[in-house]
Amino acid sequence: MATHISLSIRHVTARSIPPLRSFQKRWAQVHDVRFLATHVSKDRILDKYKDKLGRKAAEEGHGSIDSLKDAYKNKIADLRKKAAVPGATAPLNPNHPPPKYIQGQPPPPPPQPINESTSSPSSPTSASASPSANPPAGVKTLSSFIDIDKTRALPAKEIETIWRLRHASNPASLCATIPLSTYEAIARTARKHPQFILPLPRSEGEGEGSSEAVPGGERQKGHSQGQGQGGAEIHFLQWTWPSEKTSTVLFTHLAEFKLRGEFSQPHTTVTHHLDLAAEKGVVLLEGKVVEGRGVSVEEARWLLMCLQKFYGQAAEATPRRRLMERFSEGDAEGFRVEELLEEAEKIG
Repeated sequence: MATHISLSIRHVTARSIPPLRSFQKRWAQVHDVRFLATHVSKDRILDKYKDKLGRKAAEEGHGSIDSLKDAYKNKIADLRKKAAVPGATAPLNPNHPPPKYIQGQPPPPPPQPINESTSSPSSPTSASASPSANPPAGVKTLSSFIDIDKTRALPAKEIETIWRLRHASNPASLCATIPLSTYEAIARTARKHPQFILPLPRSEGEGEGSSEAVPGGERQKGHSQGQGQGGAEIHFLQWTWPSEKTSTVLFTHLAEFKLRGEFSQPHTTVTHHLDLAAEKGVVLLEGKVVEGRGVSVEEARWLLMCLQKFYGQAAEATPRRRLMERFSEGDAEGFRVEELLEEAEKIG
């Protein structure tokens, strides 16, 4: 389961859009999620729980909330460390942490588009964003699943069978084998557009089981309003490159990402393993759907298929690619949620 808009936050007003099915209506809004993640989430959470924190501080004899925070500083740091996701909520290389941004400043600009002429399309790792040689702690390598040396001696068809059998016993797992040429096209696009949003269609009656737990015991429904009549939930995806031989995609509810920012937890994590790509011409994909996070395995598979349709070679010079470009540029006026939903509807 990386990352890259120099503009102040803009909003797109929700409007009625063509139905996903004959009885469906959808409403959605688009925000500059990077701005929300770096400038809004912490203040919003602090304001929300200010009274509770004040009472807690008084009960423990602290004169202020700041004093309470200082008392729990080490515990907070320990919890943050345990919840960190390398490449998304924590730096890939702890010796080189990402730069900090000052409150009130606009979000950081995205990286410049990759000059494809400088990278070799035949190299399975040419799409990596300067990954490290060794994956950081917590990132599973291909050797965690199979014996790589023994597998190298097998034909591609047998490797695919072994890979699927390896994950057959876990109902929450995702697995697939991807032709190298297909992966390379997707990875080149991911370098240019490491962040994007995808809609997840919801039928009438769905959505009640897709609520997300939020601080304070409250639960937040999917991003789409009026889900009881059918609609779509918006999900935020982010690519990371933990090492030279792995790339990871993290899927998170957009509503949660806007609320928690860097502390949001992905509901689905998908990793591509390139260890056998050069020799066998296949990339091995594995992933996991977290139980109780509001997304089923089938829905995660649909999001993964949607990702491949938007990032694949076939999407070049199509409305899908133009949508990705507008999103990466921060063009909130040109990026239309209605158009995104229409393109996703064509996939299903």
